[in-house]
Amino acid sequence: MTDAQHTTAGEADAGTRAKAFAKSRRGPILGAIFLMATSAIGPGFITQTATFTAQLGAAFAFAILASVLIDFAVQMNIWRMITVSGKRAGDLANSALPYSGHVLGVLIIIGGLAFNIGNIAGGGLGLNALLGLDPKIGGLLTGLLAIGIFLFKRAGRVVDIVVMVLGIGMIVMTVAVAIASQPPVGDALRQTFVPDELNFATITTIVGGTVGGYITYAGAHRYLESGLIGPDHVQGVHRASMQGILVTGVMRYVLFLAILGVVASGVTLDLSGQAANPAGQAFGVVLGDAGLRIFGFIFWAAAITSVIGAAFTSATFMSVFSKRLASGWPLQLATVAFIVVSLIVYLLIGTAPAAILVFVGGFNGLILPIGLAIFMYIGWFRQRDVLGGYRYPRWLLIVGTLATLLSLYMGIMSIGPIFAFLGVGV
Repeated sequence: MTDAQHTTAGEADAGTRAKAFAKSRRGPILGAIFLMATSAIGPGFITQTATFTAQLGAAFAFAILASVLIDFAVQMNIWRMITVSGKRAGDLANSALPYSGHVLGVLIIIGGLAFNIGNIAGGGLGLNALLGLDPKIGGLLTGLLAIGIFLFKRAGRVVDIVVMVLGIGMIVMTVAVAIASQPPVGDALRQTFVPDELNFATITTIVGGTVGGYITYAGAHRYLESGLIGPDHVQGVHRASMQGILVTGVMRYVLFLAILGVVASGVTLDLSGQAANPAGQAFGVVLGDAGLRIFGFIFWAAAITSVIGAAFTSATFMSVFSKRLASGWPLQLATVAFIVVSLIVYLLIGTAPAAILVFVGGFNGLILPIGLAIFMYIGWFRQRDVLGGYRYPRWLLIVGTLATLLSLYMGIMSIGPIFAFLGVGV
């Protein structure tokens, strides 16, 4: 072969390798997008959406919009700082403020563990509606399936596929119910921007339950597995985080429209008692028994993907205490152990009481400004050394700082009501 032919062949091989590498990274990237989205749409969020829509009607659309905007400010900053540095949140926090990552890790793990008990309970309720199984048996099967996924040798790839398939299934089925319920779309769009009623508590609850705690870091930590990190890959990270926010926003809004159609038709959902299931009632009103089955699938899919997201993300924070848990088989075993503990507690106490679930949602909302404050400190004062000299966008820091101050204000205003659910005066 001539030198020119060798050069051409080499370039072709390089091009083939580049395409193969890009294809191999596509799974973790899509997995990160859907892990972020499905972690934000858990059983608690579904129940909250149904409850608040029944109470506020179309005015709840404004709370959905507010949660999406805060989600944007939070996730754009978290994804960029974590991927530019190539470090998980706990390690990144420690590099800026010694032991702050340990404090954040403890808070995330405690909040994630409590939420995971509720997620497993949600899986049991979902399988009860879908297949008629006893909720405790359904919760056990949900937990065992999640454990099986992480015991698989190539757990990362399986997680990506599971969350993508179930996430798409949730969207498709919810869209079908939203169309069938015939919601007043025009009124919903108007009140998305100009609500007839503004309820600050609903915004606090939704933000805490869909952006706070482990949810903040789920997508970014999974994205690190793609290997596409550092300042050179900022544009790819930007696209992925935007896509994750878009998927999350669509899932939230479509679910709201599905339930709004029922409420607007004059049907009154029963919100009394801890056993009340307003979302299941709404789906049943629209499509009868088939609606309950669809609700069962959506609720179970939301539950198991949230179990996966909570367990994986909480386990990644354990690496701040032991580097042996940073990756590979030790990380998988730590994730499995996290699910096992959650499952045992669920089986011992049964379905988590509503007060505990609300408290945990609020607790994760209190965690949110703590983590954000650390990241904003890095962005404003430590980007030169901690982020390797990367020139961080000023507009993104301003947006992130405003979200931090807003979440801090909401957290301070909510401390009393949150702890009141446990009978503790603050």
